[in-house]
Amino acid sequence: MSAAFAELCGTFILVFAGTGAIVINHVSGGAVTHPGIAFTFGLVVLAMIHTFGPISGAHMNPAVTLGLVAAGRFPLRSVTSYLLSQFAGALLASVLLRLLFPDHGTLGATIPSGSSLQSFVLEVILTLILMLVVLRLSKSPSGGAPAALVVGAVIALEAMFAGPICGASMNPARSLGPALVSLNLQHLWIYMAAPILGALLAVLLNRVFENSSADSGAPV
Repeated sequence: MSAAFAELCGTFILVFAGTGAIVINHVSGGAVTHPGIAFTFGLVVLAMIHTFGPISGAHMNPAVTLGLVAAGRFPLRSVTSYLLSQFAGALLASVLLRLLFPDHGTLGATIPSGSSLQSFVLEVILTLILMLVVLRLSKSPSGGAPAALVVGAVIALEAMFAGPICGASMNPARSLGPALVSLNLQHLWIYMAAPILGALLAVLLNRVFENSSADSGAPV
């Protein structure tokens, strides 16, 4: 229960800060800026990994949880509680933002600026990169602070260059919360399906690297 509650709190803070930056940037006439939004997402993930990592692993992302299950690094019995906690945290964050900004139209929902296919492919690739980094770092003996910094940096980097096109969600919970509360549901399928597909592809790619490392005698 403590791990599930940590996932709820971590996802709540992630969505509140990240989508909150988008909303405040809009209502303030661009005061936060696009780089500011990207760094907000990266920094809040870094902070939450430090805060809740020792308790739950700080997934805060259903795609990451499912990817870790597929990689054999997370128990299947805990999946339901983690996913429910992540989605609940995201919904609570979006409800609070709706109360704070009742007239805002999207609440930071991820909406493609181009075609649906373009954003779908981008989200798959972005999540593949993120999940691959998570998988490789989880095998690293250093872990801890370096891992949190790298994951936060990857999220900020991907949000920086891909955010204006697809929103750079990489996270079904992050997209579901604002989409449901703001009723912007028309593109939600992209941000539910693409990150999960990207995470599963990363698991397959990581197995290639692990097999190659094992064949060469290098540590995996």
